[in-house]
Amino acid sequence: MASLSRQLAQWIVGLRYEDLPAEVIDRAKGVTLHNVASVLIGSQTSAGKQAVKFITEEESAVRNGATLLVYGTKVTKGGAAFANSEMAMTGGKLDSFRMLTHPGTSIVPSALIAAETGGVSGKEFITGIAAAYEAMERMAADFIPSVMARGFHASPVFGIFGAAIAAGKILRMTEDQMNSCIGLCVSLAASNLAGLRSGGRMLREGAAVRNAMLAVALAQQGHVAGETVLEGDGGFYHAYTGNNVGKLTYSFVGDTQTTFEKITAGLGKEWMFLETLYRIYSTAGYNIAHIDVTAKLCEEHNIRYEDVERVEAVVNWLETQYPTPAFISRKETGPARPGGTAYFTAYGVVKRGFPVERGLGVDPAGADVPKEVLELMKRVTIIPSNEMTLFGPRITIFTKDGKSHTRQGTGREFVWDFEEEARRIRGVIPSLPIPAAQFETIIATCRDLEKAERADKLIQLTLK
Repeated sequence: MASLSRQLAQWIVGLRYEDLPAEVIDRAKGVTLHNVASVLIGSQTSAGKQAVKFITEEESAVRNGATLLVYGTKVTKGGAAFANSEMAMTGGKLDSFRMLTHPGTSIVPSALIAAETGGVSGKEFITGIAAAYEAMERMAADFIPSVMARGFHASPVFGIFGAAIAAGKILRMTEDQMNSCIGLCVSLAASNLAGLRSGGRMLREGAAVRNAMLAVALAQQGHVAGETVLEGDGGFYHAYTGNNVGKLTYSFVGDTQTTFEKITAGLGKEWMFLETLYRIYSTAGYNIAHIDVTAKLCEEHNIRYEDVERVEAVVNWLETQYPTPAFISRKETGPARPGGTAYFTAYGVVKRGFPVERGLGVDPAGADVPKEVLELMKRVTIIPSNEMTLFGPRITIFTKDGKSHTRQGTGREFVWDFEEEARRIRGVIPSLPIPAAQFETIIATCRDLEKAERADKLIQLTLK
């Protein structure tokens, strides 16, 4: 049997735009729009500005590089990868796959660089996006909690593969080049949780996408990475999960075993990419459903803050022990705190929603936060369960008249089509560094991306 990287490479290289189901094309447009919006927001944050400053000071006077989104400066492809990804990450409007990976912060910046340097069409761009999401998410799906338990952050560890695959596909790599590109990512993948736990910041997706550009360049030059670098003895899965036989340290649903065969089973027929959801609120992904599910429950039964005695939320157990039970930095079952899960559940009751434009780094107990939210969160109980779906809390509101009302989340409340994405992401317009009309043009360009002769038109539309 062909190696895992070889099977992936064969499928990626052979994938055509005509092979993509309509819903996959629609989702590729949606995640592109979502992540471009996050870059626009992130360009104004201190971390985003710091990344841009670092790259522009290090890489001035580059002639044949790639463009920094929003700023328009030409830098190296690796430099653009780093800064554009950092802006996407710090913008807070991420997409999420199985809680702990954010594929778009790696894939979309890489795909835009490849689109610019390769001069490709919108259809080629969409195909590259779809191939990258699908391959990355299949590689990550069962292994995310186990990778986290080893002290790595799964998002950049798997993100490097998504970024490299997107660029490689868009730049029309051969099968051998793609196979080596995937193999090279094994040597270049990295991240660590210790910095976050000791007062620092993790080096995350920005570094992963920069390394992905190196993997792409080396593979294009003929560097051969080997055949079984993913599943082989001492290979990627052995290094990042502790074994190469599919044993799991942790899983979202309590499984202790998986197989590598699952990664490629049904490729092109069953699209894991469609599980990707939009983190429309700038908070930890597992909090977003608490806002909308609770708000919907209150709307259905006309429940007001004044009516509520207490609230219970039953959630997937891993959502209460962030980022991993092995190295907990945030435990959501403890006393309620501003910015925690109980806080966002209370927000859903009090305001029946949450401000889409409210960004990361804002004081969750600031003067603009309703005092009712800070009071009610103390009466919210978070209950962990290993039988609950991710991002699908079961909310029960107990009212002062002795009644109770329950709503079960599906985990798909934040999985929607392009038009719903466009409607909801418009909420960030007041906080963007470009005029509203310019953002509307970005939305329209993403909507009709398959008609574009050059996909890099999107880059120019982000410029201030």
